[in-house]
Amino acid sequence: MTEELEQAGQAEPAEQVEQAEQAVERVDPQAQPLPVRNENFRWYILHAYSGFERKVRESIQSRVEAFGLKDRVGRVMIPTEQVTEIVNGKKRTTERVFLPGYVLVEMELDNNLWHVLKDTPKVTGFLGTGDKPVALSEEEVSGILFRSETAKDKPRLKIKFEKNEQVRITDGPFANFNGVVDEINEDRETLKVMVTIFGRSTPVEMEFGKVEKIE
Repeated sequence: MTEELEQAGQAEPAEQVEQAEQAVERVDPQAQPLPVRNENFRWYILHAYSGFERKVRESIQSRVEAFGLKDRVGRVMIPTEQVTEIVNGKKRTTERVFLPGYVLVEMELDNNLWHVLKDTPKVTGFLGTGDKPVALSEEEVSGILFRSETAKDKPRLKIKFEKNEQVRITDGPFANFNGVVDEINEDRETLKVMVTIFGRSTPVEMEFGKVEKIE
């Protein structure tokens, strides 16, 4: 496939390439119209530098516009989820990339488009073997998109507790009580905290968001 791609790249006039590259800088990715749907679209993964996923997405959208390839590219997605942090006893929800270095592109891939996307700044290549990108299966795509959508409805709590750690309860009938973490349930996002009540150690189940670490 490499030879075919190189021939395709050489056949394109150098002047046209230069004009297209210059046009990339003038395109506002936020002003992109909705992409044209194509029944031949498949999902592919581009490897990007970790931490530059959003920049890569903007660059891809700009290059697709500049090279006149909007009919061959659909959605460009970064797998993200909502994460809730506890800062000074208050909840703060932020968006976190849960597959660092991955950018999903829905498209009808051909040699020309392969070159345009692979040459995007901060992109290291396609997911696949050698020069043969591999399209994701419907199950793989559904799993990623489902996680992104459900995370919007129920943000994950970005906080780590350890057994025997000292904590303070911040809400509920035991607010302002100090205790010791006895059990941690990551799936339910709850803790069993041993609290001293009337001189006796009593287990109390608390949600992560209603407990804070004692510094």
